[in-house]
Amino acid sequence: MSTPPRTTRAEDGAPAVARMTGDASARATGPRPRAGDLSLYAAGSVGMGLWVTVPGLLLLYFLTQTLGVPPFLAGTTLLLPKIIDIVVHPLLGSLSDRQARRASHRRTLLTWGLLLPAAWIALFSVPAGLTGTTAAWWVGGCYVAGNLLFACFQVPYLTTPSDLRIGYHERTRVFVFRMAFLTLGLLAAGVSAPVLVASGDRSAYTRMALLLAGPLLLSGLLALTGVRRLTGHCGFRVPGRRAHSVRHDLKAAWRDRDYRALLLSYLFTGTTTHLFLAALPFYTEYELGDRKLTAVLMGAFLVPATLVGPVWMRLSRRIGKQRGLLLAQGVFLAGSLALLPGRVLGTAVITVVVVLMGAAFAGLQLFAFSMLPDVVAAAEERGVAHAGAYTGVWTATEATGTATGPYVYAALLAVAGFVSTADGHTTSQPSAALSALLWGFTALPAVLMALAVFFQRRYTLDEVAGVDREAGA
Repeated sequence: MSTPPRTTRAEDGAPAVARMTGDASARATGPRPRAGDLSLYAAGSVGMGLWVTVPGLLLLYFLTQTLGVPPFLAGTTLLLPKIIDIVVHPLLGSLSDRQARRASHRRTLLTWGLLLPAAWIALFSVPAGLTGTTAAWWVGGCYVAGNLLFACFQVPYLTTPSDLRIGYHERTRVFVFRMAFLTLGLLAAGVSAPVLVASGDRSAYTRMALLLAGPLLLSGLLALTGVRRLTGHCGFRVPGRRAHSVRHDLKAAWRDRDYRALLLSYLFTGTTTHLFLAALPFYTEYELGDRKLTAVLMGAFLVPATLVGPVWMRLSRRIGKQRGLLLAQGVFLAGSLALLPGRVLGTAVITVVVVLMGAAFAGLQLFAFSMLPDVVAAAEERGVAHAGAYTGVWTATEATGTATGPYVYAALLAVAGFVSTADGHTTSQPSAALSALLWGFTALPAVLMALAVFFQRRYTLDEVAGVDREAGA
């Protein structure tokens, strides 16, 4: 008979203890999560991957090449909804903690996220009479609504590993499952969406949204079931009895040195990867001369990301999450610079480089997200954090990176004089714009990732964990 699940409270006055490994927090304190439950939970990442990938990959291109929105306005249209997210996510994190104290679960807020498919369909169903500025208003409004619903799902969903009574390596195992399903969602959306909208007309984008709305809803329903089963089997760590204001939670998060380092590193990592997604269609069309290569290179990027999660997991047990993350960041940085020669490399070489960057992308996601519960666990032992609050700040930072990458690229194109078109037509571009879209896809991501490495090297929690890494196995 399995051990009964436990629901415990993280007491606000708990004394600080040795960090992570070698103490009780590093060892599994409840049943090992079952593979079936993890699969159901991780299935929610398919929908998350869809929502993150398709707008990140196609929305800037959709605005500038189909709706006739100027590049700078298009970038602003993608940025402003994310600014709202910066405010909303920490609020939802604190709200999630309050709901967890009251009900011993976070599923109420998560359920609201099941309405996301409605905003998803509206986002890509721009009425025929809208173009330019009016089209930007439509897309921006739908993006705000979709991001709010996505946040309702994302914050409690990503807090779940911190809620479970499991140890250091088991938290990584949860995210190996999540990364496998996330990359499946990224792959399915990243390859199918460009194919479905290859004609470039509005109706193609609407059909694409309708076809992918079903998987988006199904993944949310499966995740809800998985969260219920995981917390029922492994136990649920209810946040401390004493509630704090959002302002207090934000201050506590920022004062946490390891959390701050991880957060800033992930901000620049997310900015880099989302810039890559937004710039890829421009790179394939104007540098490589074949827009159909967008789907090919997305497949090359995401297929290895789907497969290498277990490899990164084994590497984590040998060298730790910190070194693994730094390695992944270094590979992505080098890959970005390797693409700088552009078409002279040839499609085969470019594809190989993108494959390596995709493998690195899996490590970027796996290690950053599995280190977040480690930081939360260490902070809660000191009585200074609640999982929902930390996760809310984290997802707000992720949203910032999601918007900043495309915005920076769009601004670069606007300064260089890039010419927008409508209904998918191709037009000649000035030489400055062609140079900008190439350097913005290669050198700029390398610089941003170097900043991510700079901040990540200030993370120290894993150094202590490395003293006795196998204690949490």
